[in-house]
Amino acid sequence: MMRPSVRFACWLLVLVSTLEKNHLVTGGCSGKCCQGRDLGCLTTDWRMDRVFGKCFCDEGCIRTKDCCFDYFTECPAQDCSVSDWSYWSGCAVHCQPSVRVRVRHVGQQPRNSGEACPNLEQRAGCMEFRDRQGSHCAHNAGPAFITSVEFGKRRPKHDSYGIPLNPGFCIEFTLESRTPYCTVENRPHTHWMRYITEGFKVCVACEPPAMRNNSSSCQGDGDGSDKETVLHWQAVGNPRCSGTWKRIQKTRHCNCPPQHSFVFI
Repeated sequence: MMRPSVRFACWLLVLVSTLEKNHLVTGGCSGKCCQGRDLGCLTTDWRMDRVFGKCFCDEGCIRTKDCCFDYFTECPAQDCSVSDWSYWSGCAVHCQPSVRVRVRHVGQQPRNSGEACPNLEQRAGCMEFRDRQGSHCAHNAGPAFITSVEFGKRRPKHDSYGIPLNPGFCIEFTLESRTPYCTVENRPHTHWMRYITEGFKVCVACEPPAMRNNSSSCQGDGDGSDKETVLHWQAVGNPRCSGTWKRIQKTRHCNCPPQHSFVFI
């Protein structure tokens, strides 16, 4: 005859085995995934720490470490997805330094602690050379407005009839001073301002349509001034980034490294 202690141990083993089987098939996160921290998004099942009891199927359970055992398989993370960038808008203001904007849209919101959505708007400096009536803007004496050399790569090289435009020229300057605001900007389209360094030679391309009505000069390029004349410049896209430079020479092509090359606006 089986002794009582052995009989009790066998009964307990069968009971635990039965409970485990029932627990594995009845609970879990199937159909229960919730956004954010939701204290009502719970069930009774095995947790990830192998403790049986109350467990959660909301996004907050990852932080509080009380997710049900199947949370990651039943509630997989979905990262935010966004569209491609739109085309750049026109300048907000004509005939003076301004800003342009491009946007993108959310296609899929993040779920279950997926990657959050990135920035949906970008702004960059620009300047229109025609007013709202289509006439050429009047140029006033003032500082040279400059931006990244990358901006010049997108300028048209031919007119509407396919005739090549004047390729322009380059002006070399010695950078005398700059404001501290050039180095604190952290927007994607202002990083180029960090490379405006005092004491270095910089090259600035003068190209259409920045050329003033085929006058073979750009605003603030120092045409006609001597090498000791202190000239002023301003970065388009951050009016607080400005400074002074002295003209060295006019050349056919810019030969400065990319980080020290800019274009007139």
